[in-house]
Amino acid sequence: MKVAFQMDPIATVDINADSSFRLAEEAQSRGYELFYYGPDQLSYRDGQIAATGRDMIVRRVTGGAAVLGVERDVDVSDFDVIWLRQDPPFDMSYITSTHILDMLPDHTLVVNDPFWVRNFPEKLLVLKFHEYRPPTTIARDLGTIRAFKEIHKDVIVKPLYGNGGAGVFRLNADDRNLASLHEMFTTYSREPLIVQKFLPEVEQGDKRIILVDGVAVGAINRVPAHGETRSNLHVGGTAEPARLSSRDREICECIGPLLREKRQIFVGIDVIGEYLTEINVTSPTGIQELERFDGINVAGMIWNAVERHMTQRA
Repeated sequence: MKVAFQMDPIATVDINADSSFRLAEEAQSRGYELFYYGPDQLSYRDGQIAATGRDMIVRRVTGGAAVLGVERDVDVSDFDVIWLRQDPPFDMSYITSTHILDMLPDHTLVVNDPFWVRNFPEKLLVLKFHEYRPPTTIARDLGTIRAFKEIHKDVIVKPLYGNGGAGVFRLNADDRNLASLHEMFTTYSREPLIVQKFLPEVEQGDKRIILVDGVAVGAINRVPAHGETRSNLHVGGTAEPARLSSRDREICECIGPLLREKRQIFVGIDVIGEYLTEINVTSPTGIQELERFDGINVAGMIWNAVERHMTQRA
């Protein structure tokens, strides 16, 4: 099988944490041929979907995650599988890459399916499952946001299409910075903001649950650093083992069929307390931490699912 990874620079990844690296490592162990290119190297060339990149061999060496071949142009449709793995922000550049990949013929499987990645942004898809999400508003209008805060007092304000905890602010009942934050956000972006009721359970952790082809395979708990609201690992959060609660399983059983129907093979959802806060379909993480804690081959499960989809297409 010929596999291409469309992702951010491979040379700088953390070999002990990066999920794309682990997926490539598992593919290599199965004898698949690997190719790497960045999202800016994808192009439409008069009917051909093309990319400029390099053949790749991955290795578990700190500071040397990959050995890359000579740069060359390829016809992307020559690959069996394309991994759409660049990180957000989910901006027009990201959206354009999904449109281009969407033009590939059926014999090339893009994971996750770009049509539905484009239509299922992490913070918007969760709105379909209102019985599981926390109180939420999405608005650009300050009056609407202010009214929501008046009701819920303690809230989280963040960019609708951000990632990795960037631009996340907690405003408690006594905070007077809402208007200033709104001014800052709306000055540099035309996008709305998402505002949610603050969930104090986040102090015990933000659970990342991995679903493979719509089925939960395990979870890790990400605990914020002392004095920090955000639990993201790269801003100081700590990963701990976790088990799925009955509520977690209920959430996964509810959303799983939709993810499976829309070919979202590798998904990471975030659960705080009893509430589903995000459904990450763009470039979810957490594989390596889950593998270490539970002693399971999550990357292998994902590739087994990919292979099943390839067989169904044949």
